Amino acid sequence: MKLLSAALLFLSLLVSALSQSTSSSAADADLSSFVGCLINASSSYSSLVAFSSKFFYTRSDANFSSVLGSYIRNLQFATPTTPKPLAVVTPLAPNHVQATILCARNNSLQIRIRSGGHDYEGLSYISHVPFIILDLFNLRDIKIDLKTETALVQAGATLGELYYAISQQSNVHAFPAGVCFTIGAGDHFTGGGYGNLMRKFGLSVDYIVDATIVDVNGRILDRKGMGEDLFWAIRGGGAASFGVVLGYKINLVRVPEIVTVFKVPKTLEEGATDVVEQWQQLVADDSLDKELFIRIMPVATNSTVTVYFIGMFLGDSAALLRAVSTKFPLLGLTKEDVVETSWVKSTMFWYDVPLNTSTDFLLRRAPSGSSYLKRKSDYVQSPIPRLGLEAVWKKMIQLGGNVSMQFNPYGGRMAEISPSETPFPHRAGNLWLIQYSSNWKDAADGETRLDAINQLYDLMTPYVSKSPREAFLNYRDIDIGTNAHGQADFGYKYFKANFDRLIRIKAAVDPDNFFQYEQSIPTKSVV
Repeated sequence: MKLLSAALLFLSLLVSALSQSTSSSAADADLSSFVGCLINASSSYSSLVAFSSKFFYTRSDANFSSVLGSYIRNLQFATPTTPKPLAVVTPLAPNHVQATILCARNNSLQIRIRSGGHDYEGLSYISHVPFIILDLFNLRDIKIDLKTETALVQAGATLGELYYAISQQSNVHAFPAGVCFTIGAGDHFTGGGYGNLMRKFGLSVDYIVDATIVDVNGRILDRKGMGEDLFWAIRGGGAASFGVVLGYKINLVRVPEIVTVFKVPKTLEEGATDVVEQWQQLVADDSLDKELFIRIMPVATNSTVTVYFIGMFLGDSAALLRAVSTKFPLLGLTKEDVVETSWVKSTMFWYDVPLNTSTDFLLRRAPSGSSYLKRKSDYVQSPIPRLGLEAVWKKMIQLGGNVSMQFNPYGGRMAEISPSETPFPHRAGNLWLIQYSSNWKDAADGETRLDAINQLYDLMTPYVSKSPREAFLNYRDIDIGTNAHGQADFGYKYFKANFDRLIRIKAAVDPDNFFQYEQSIPTKSVV
């Protein structure tokens, strides 16, 4: 395939980078072959400019470690023994992505694709075979078109950058996506993408209307070029199994100029269990307004459990208080608890940033601090009985606050979309999604923290979905792996019946399974 001038520049950069290394290790031999492939892809590379560290970083480069580490969000995968790539490619143009795919494939080098680095298991930046990281953080342009109420978003843009860009042009438009604004769109969208607008609007993937992807043959394809099967697969099936998504075209949604947010804590002594029971019944009946999203977050503190009720209402405070006083009286919400703000400011509220903070804060690409962490997920399909809740509180106290939970309610628009509309299958019948969380600062605490989250996860077994025990792809959990029969158990937990269609699409577009990682879509059912 003939590469364009931008790719030719890329080739010269790689050649110059390689010349800096004098090692004769096997890793450098692999890298040498990789660069040789890129050189052979063009006949006019010799006239190009010298090496620039903005494009390509080998292990011998002074900035290699900082570039590699800048998007590692889980310190479990930032240790001296963590496998390192042969190089980190930071493309500035689609041609660079094409060249990297073709030449990695020709030289049997694995590619790990990273946009924000928030994958909880580090699968976008670690591997146990020779590999290259293709980091898309430079591809982050966003173009808002209010006439068509659409946006073009490159995969390396963060959610915060998207929210900021929307707010600069409109105070009545938004996009349904996550509350952690440092997540890369490439990570978030292709796994489903949910946030506090999902009861009203659904998921991020429900608003993707086009995309561009570089396939295993180095072709850049839009929706028409890739076909409806592949377009379906990358909207919730994890695009890294199929190619490298460069960007998306998304539909924006309309929101009121004023939204209202609140955060109300209740301890067990203040009747938190009663309030949670009422919340469960409201979610089960789907009787709350679609405009109202209330997350609950139980946290063990000081020999008790405090349950935080964190909410957003698409409307003013008076309408919110009327709705909650009628349908959710045990919450005891008062006008002192609620704050009116704009939608874009509400995105910072969910990130625990004061509402008087400038929206420029959304442009920060790195979290306030990194930590060791582990996440797991579950889906609840019927209310947890009171004795079950009390057992959960007891276990959390016993574990000494080493693990917390979030209950994120479904219903509303989520229950109206077919589970086969996108690969994301967790629609009607699911009441809420649980995220289990543990964060720690000292590596020595890892064993204790991992044991704590596993204990709580095991305790929840009777109260969550079964056959399969469902899980959310964006809360990547390497533990669910394969079952005792060697089957790709994770696939049915993430995708249910949609997994079989994903396998067929994978076999059609990447039959040699070039795009693979520990939980990628296989090319055939594993028995």
